[in-house]
Amino acid sequence: MDNKLQSPLSSRLSRRDRHNQRPFLKDDENGLLSSVRLPQDSPIKIVWKQGFIRLILVAGILWMLLILIVLLFHVWSCRSSISFLSAMCNKEGKVFIAMDLLGLAPKSEHRCPIPVADDPDKIIIPEGRTPDVIVKNLTYIEDEDLVSNGSHSFAVFGGNQSWLQREESFKLKPSMKVHCGFLQNGGADMNPVDIKYVKRCRFVVASGIFDGYDAPHQPSNISPRSKKLFCFLMVVDEVSLKFIESNVTIRKDKHKGMWVGIWRLIPLKHPPYDEPRRNGKVPKILTHRLFPKAQYSIWIDGKMELIVDPLLILERYLWRGKQTYAIAQHKHHRSIYEEADANKRRKRYARPLIDLHMKIYYSEGMEPWSLKKNMISDVPEGAVIIREHTALNNLFNCLWFNEVNLFTPRDQLSFGYVVYRLKGLFKFFMFRNCEYYSLFVLHPHTREHSSKVEWVKSLSEFKGSGSSMKESRGGFGLWTPYPKNLNLVTLPPVVRTSKAG
Repeated sequence: MDNKLQSPLSSRLSRRDRHNQRPFLKDDENGLLSSVRLPQDSPIKIVWKQGFIRLILVAGILWMLLILIVLLFHVWSCRSSISFLSAMCNKEGKVFIAMDLLGLAPKSEHRCPIPVADDPDKIIIPEGRTPDVIVKNLTYIEDEDLVSNGSHSFAVFGGNQSWLQREESFKLKPSMKVHCGFLQNGGADMNPVDIKYVKRCRFVVASGIFDGYDAPHQPSNISPRSKKLFCFLMVVDEVSLKFIESNVTIRKDKHKGMWVGIWRLIPLKHPPYDEPRRNGKVPKILTHRLFPKAQYSIWIDGKMELIVDPLLILERYLWRGKQTYAIAQHKHHRSIYEEADANKRRKRYARPLIDLHMKIYYSEGMEPWSLKKNMISDVPEGAVIIREHTALNNLFNCLWFNEVNLFTPRDQLSFGYVVYRLKGLFKFFMFRNCEYYSLFVLHPHTREHSSKVEWVKSLSEFKGSGSSMKESRGGFGLWTPYPKNLNLVTLPPVVRTSKAG
């Protein structure tokens, strides 16, 4: 009796429970991880779902393993002593740079083999010149109003460029006229006999000695072909010429040209700047202005002895990769703010003026170097510059020199900034630092450079009697009111990445 009475009730409850459960089961059937078998799920569909999930998981694991294997192989090949495997390591790539920043890359070599050709006589020199595409016509401002220092007016070598003129010079156009040193009566005058001689020079190896800090070092391993092809030009100021005359035998030819071994001495009369380091940037950066007929030039600092044939250098760094400009990566720093910090520690110039220089760059959008940039580094090792004298390359060096003229003479702080302002239109090859050290033997200076300005710790030291430490013909941008308020600019923090740097 009781069973009969309970049966319909329990039957109704059972149906109600099943009805209430249906929405839950219906929602759950869409879940990929559902293990409830629904009437509409066929065995094939269940197998397909489970197999698809497993396929995704296995593919993800395999992909991660593949990336790990590739990275491990990259590390191993970079560390390998086998030349074939070592050559596979892309040391200019972002993977290697990231590994280097994390300390996973092999320790950088001081010197490494340069993959140059074997025989200078077999080098094929390209015919003609690389076409000028972006800038086709480049001319220079050579006459400008005199500068007054309060007592008298005088001409300045680099000109009196305004902030507006500087800004306009970074806007590339087919035809451009810019400041590029050598304003009339500004100094750095060559002898007529030397002006005539350099007009015959299409291939140039150039160097310079200023303020008697170095003695000429004779290049070695120079082939007979390169001796005929290249002009080896050593630019010197009057102080250095006297120093060389008293220590080295100078030979004079029938045209009164002066020679020390293979080097033709090119004296510059009337130094354009008070600061010898700034004078040294004239032949280094404005090689195309001193030697206007040159198509190719290799600059090496005066303390260096070249040990690689210059024809092999042009083939390796320009012609092989169809490049027109090559410069080495700095050994220790990638960010100009790191390099500026090192300059202050080593007292390479007045510390507050270096800070002011960097504040201007930071306010103009120059970010510290990072992997996001398309450059290996913002800081070059500028003691070797290899280039073809195209219009764009000449313009780049003019703009680079203008920064050196306006601000501090530390040219490594300005190179990356000018690249940044040209927005990727200036192309160049930045090669490994260990190759740079394989191009030459480094000799010590004859004496240490020292000046009062290097010990200045604050701008207040330039006031009163300290005003004599201000350069009278360069660095005007450090003392000319800047359009923005630099007091609001805070320089990015610098993490010292190298004890040597």
